[in-house]
Amino acid sequence: MNAETTALEIHVLGVNGIGLESGNGSITAGRDIPWLQDVAAEDVWTQWQVTYRDVVIVGPQSTKVGVYNLTLHDLADPTNYAELRQLLLDAANAP
Repeated sequence: MNAETTALEIHVLGVNGIGLESGNGSITAGRDIPWLQDVAAEDVWTQWQVTYRDVVIVGPQSTKVGVYNLTLHDLADPTNYAELRQLLLDAANAP
């Protein structure tokens, strides 16, 4: 996606659910994706009704504009990969 020209930049990061903090070290080891830990004061997972392995597509005002679950849509399947990629591009080009 780095080669694509979009109205907005696309950033990918992970957000871990409250109570799952013990896995933070292993999930981030050897990776460079930004990783955030949800906290009770924000409780994003509950507010956005996140399910495990959801990709939540967020618009410019931090509003949820879409969800793509990686358990249901394995990115090893080229069709699923292309579908998620297009969702991200569409969100980055939305008015």
